[in-house]
Amino acid sequence: MLEVSPLLNIAKVFIPLTIAFLVGLAMTPSLTDYLYRNKMWKKKNVPKAMDGGTAALSAALHNDEERKTPRMGGIVVWGSVLLTTLLFWFFAALFPESAATKFSFLSRNQTWLPLFSFLAAALVGLLDDLLQVQERGAGVGGGLAAWKRIGAVLLIGLVGALWFYYKLDVSTVAIPFAQAIDLGIFFIPFFMVVMLGLFSGGVIDGLDGLSGGIFATMFAAYAGIAFAQQQIDIAAFCAVLVGGILSFLWYNIPPARFFLSETGTLALTVVLAVIAFLTDAVLVLIVIAFPLWLASGSSIIQMLSKKFRNGKKVFLIAPIHHHFQALGWPATKVVMRFWVVSIITSVTGMIIAIVGKL
Repeated sequence: MLEVSPLLNIAKVFIPLTIAFLVGLAMTPSLTDYLYRNKMWKKKNVPKAMDGGTAALSAALHNDEERKTPRMGGIVVWGSVLLTTLLFWFFAALFPESAATKFSFLSRNQTWLPLFSFLAAALVGLLDDLLQVQERGAGVGGGLAAWKRIGAVLLIGLVGALWFYYKLDVSTVAIPFAQAIDLGIFFIPFFMVVMLGLFSGGVIDGLDGLSGGIFATMFAAYAGIAFAQQQIDIAAFCAVLVGGILSFLWYNIPPARFFLSETGTLALTVVLAVIAFLTDAVLVLIVIAFPLWLASGSSIIQMLSKKFRNGKKVFLIAPIHHHFQALGWPATKVVMRFWVVSIITSVTGMIIAIVGKL
């Protein structure tokens, strides 16, 4: 029979997950009503590739203006996470002598930094989304210019890196089944590069249901890693992220009611980087976040191939999930197969991180 403490820890992880899911479901009807009423979708298609050239296939597949599907569905994710976190913190503060204190997971040493990074990135993404639907800004089709989004990610990454290096006195990176390496001051740029790399994986948000399923499995994997390391507050926070993502996914399954868009993808990729460093399991991101690397890597390969091979392409269209779609695969088949891949890579990465420290 399990002792009380492990049972309490399990409850501390799964109860907030359930609450976050329910909060997300509850807030979605009002949000979707607002988004549809105010026509929060792209008003016209922009058939441009990453290199500035034409992208006819992309224009055919990305038809937001015809579907009239709003952006900013990521508000459901970060809204439910924020409300759930504050709810448990509020009850713990209101009843300091009760069991409520045991369920609050907002702590200075484990969850302040990821929550701050998550919300800061969400607000930057929200600004970009608002500019896009209003057809304002320097980006292609509106929105923030690419260098401004990259700059925002690097700035958040710098704040996070400085917090780790100076406040938490962290400069090492764990290597599974081997000794950790001390990067010294180079830990700071390494942290920023990892965050930027994950941000590039935000292009995974391209098909109904795709990004939600993948992000949920990745954060579930890090919840498992944190739990195994007795970082229960981080595990609970990851679980709340999963709950918020699943509530979004409930409405994003085809046909999607809204898209995750920049306010969701930017926030989730940034906080994934922070959690990976907090759990000292950043190198297993290579495995856990494999679908993100695959999506961003295929886009980079396509762009370089067109530049240095006289316009020749490696894929029919990038990112790679659209390549399969262009081959004739139904979107649902692409999504579900990517979900399967994500589950396998997330579980594999979690096992490597846990066993690699034994």
